[in-house]
Amino acid sequence: MTILLDTQVWLWMLMDPDRFSAQGRETLIAPDVELLLSAASTWEIAIKHGLGKLHLPGPAEIVIPEMMSATRVVPLPVLHTHTLRVANLPDHHRDPFDRLLVAQAQLEGVPMMTSDVKFSDYEVDVLAP
Repeated sequence: MTILLDTQVWLWMLMDPDRFSAQGRETLIAPDVELLLSAASTWEIAIKHGLGKLHLPGPAEIVIPEMMSATRVVPLPVLHTHTLRVANLPDHHRDPFDRLLVAQAQLEGVPMMTSDVKFSDYEVDVLAP
């Protein structure tokens, strides 16, 4: 199974793993599960870090790739098809990063792991962390 991680879920993996349920933890560590992290998520993290809203233990361009490797996530690039899909999404969510993640999950045909209940309003499978 392949799962697209919400930005917050990936940050929890790194900084607050106790927030996961037992089932969520089992899903994340299962050997047959591939975890995707969108370039939109790393972009969002870099922006928040640059604004001082998110602390990282070093420069984003160094620590984010290291953290991605440590959590065995596979990078998911942002494609034009992903960004253009956003225009067709209902306006359930105003966050542009989250809307892009929904579009990616839909077009890639993968479920998302998120704690954000608004994702359930879209045509995307949602897994609780």
